[in-house]
This record gives sequence, structure tokens and C-alpha cells, in this order.
Amino acid sequence: MTKKKFDYNKITDFVFEIGSLRNMKRMHSQILPQSNDTISSHSFETTILGMILAKMENTDENKVIKMCLFHDIEEARTGDANFIHSHYVKKNKKKATKDQLVDTPLQNEITEILNELIKGESIEAIITKDADLLSQLISQCNYLKDSTEVGRWSRHTISNLKTKSAKKLAKTITERSPFEWIYNFPDATK
Repeated sequence: MTKKKFDYNKITDFVFEIGSLRNMKRMHSQILPQSNDTISSHSFETTILGMILAKMENTDENKVIKMCLFHDIEEARTGDANFIHSHYVKKNKKKATKDQLVDTPLQNEITEILNELIKGESIEAIITKDADLLSQLISQCNYLKDSTEVGRWSRHTISNLKTKSAKKLAKTITERSPFEWIYNFPDATK
């Protein structure tokens, strides 16, 4: 068996490029100016939510984790587009991702997974989209918690969820304070 040769320069460039996502604010900050989340922090939260949903829906969590982790990598090249931007700006996500992954050990696997996500037909793709929406819902609850707009915006996000687990989790997210975890911390009552 011959050992495959890797282009370590290309791999290093890819890792540095992905690292730049921690510097890129999400574009909902146009509407939610107090928002400080980045594409990187969103991808991390989406990945955690995806793993949880995959377990709840009893499906391939490994595939869901990979879909969630890589679902927005093209934004290092295309930028993030909020709901309004997406009506006017055409992004070539497939080309951006293809160019990012070329000559890396991830090229074939991640391209295949992201193509499956784009099709949106598999349960793993549906769960990944639900996790992405739940991450947005959490942002809405965090940044609009004292606003009358949270209900209206949340209803729109929730209406796009597909899995039973995501719908139930969304209901709890909207009913619970974003600070409840602090109040329930064991030392909080002392």
C-alpha cells in the first residue's frame, strides 16, 4: 500500500482560513447590533445542537456533526448574508467550498457531505438545518429577550423546523430564561 502524499502548505492555508471565521461577525448584527457572535461561534453551537438532535432522533451523529461543523465554511470567502442580503446577493457556495477543500485530505468526504446537506433530503441534512435554526433561535432569545419582537421572530424560525425533537427543544428555548443555567448552578443558592 502506497502512502498518499499531502500538500502541507495547502492544509495549513486551509486551517488558517477556517480560523479566520472567528473574526467574522454574523450579519444579523445589522439588525441585532448588540450581537457579538461570529461564524465560528455559530458553527460550534450548531455542531453541539446537531449532536444532541442526532442522538434524540437516533441517527448518524458522526455525519450530523461533520455537516454542522462545515456547514458555513464557505463564508470565509463569501461572507455571511442575513435574511435581507440573501434576497439580493448571489453567493457561489459550492465553488467557494470546492476551492477551499481542494488538495486537502478532507476534499472528497466533506464535499460529499455538504452536497448531501444542500440537497436537504436525508435525515442528517434535515437535523443539521434544524440545528442551524436552533442556534439562530438561541441568538434571538439572547439578544431580544426584553423585546416584543422575540415572539414574532421566533415563530418564523420555529415554523421552519422539521424534526419533532427540534420543535420540542425550540419550545423550551423560547419559554426558558437564557440565564436559567446560572440560577440553577449548585452554588447559586448560597
